[in-house]
Amino acid sequence: MALSAQQQEIRDWLAKRQAILLAHNYQPGEIQDIADFTGDSLGLSQTAAKTPARVIVFCGVHFMAETAAILCPDKTVLLPRLDAGCFMADTVTPDSLRARKAELPGVPVVTYVNSSAAVKAESDICCTSANAVRVVNSLPGDQVLMVPDRNLALYTQRYTAKKVHLWAGCCNIHDALSREEVLACRAAHPQALFLAHPECRPEVLDVADVIRSTAGMLSYVRQAAQEEFIIGTEKGIIHTLAKENPTKRFYSPSDHLLCPDMKKIALTDVLTALRDLAPIVTVPEDIRQPALAAVNRMLAVPRD
Repeated sequence: MALSAQQQEIRDWLAKRQAILLAHNYQPGEIQDIADFTGDSLGLSQTAAKTPARVIVFCGVHFMAETAAILCPDKTVLLPRLDAGCFMADTVTPDSLRARKAELPGVPVVTYVNSSAAVKAESDICCTSANAVRVVNSLPGDQVLMVPDRNLALYTQRYTAKKVHLWAGCCNIHDALSREEVLACRAAHPQALFLAHPECRPEVLDVADVIRSTAGMLSYVRQAAQEEFIIGTEKGIIHTLAKENPTKRFYSPSDHLLCPDMKKIALTDVLTALRDLAPIVTVPEDIRQPALAAVNRMLAVPRD
């Protein structure tokens, strides 16, 4: 694939800075195309930690850059747009979580990685959309508090005997997808399988053929014999799906599956960040250590 002049300049600056470019699956295609690694937020940070790179340019949203800073304290983490935030992550704060913990003494707190470092630091263990059920079932006791995504918690409740206390947060993009939109898209493409993200509403998951995380969707489609898919997550992933599976067809069930924060970073922002080595995202050590402990507890949960 031929790179534009700006894309090539970014690749040149990455080499100069001994840097790697990470791009979340929801990022614009022109950024994904020049990334060293694409994927989901935690997986990208884990991969970055294993590289000799001195600088990480994270094309995603703020909590993702924080996760990279938690896992890679010896590297400089750049977020090209500091205003790239997350509606879901903003629905929980350390203070509000501490208040809820006081109301539920002794109940383990399971925090979705789509949250701030400070909230992770107040948690017992983290989870991803792919391992939430396994994490919850690994914990002692008969109750858990899951934050901040109520839809992921409701999905998890289906597969555990524990009582799952909900938080009022959600991903506003996934939460806006309606069952009616999915059924209309399915009627237009009757041969297509519907893949839904666990952040979708329960009534949407009820009509899904497959429920997967973003990484799970990519893996499923690569191995599937089917040729057509309705993708129930942010549209950016369709760029990767189409690149990896050029003979297969992909449809979005809604024009609303477009996250403005995930689309804030442009090539110009990446170039500026590399030239200026800014903006830098850091996590204070008194937050990083307990947040890292919550992530590590998750990673220690045995796989099925």
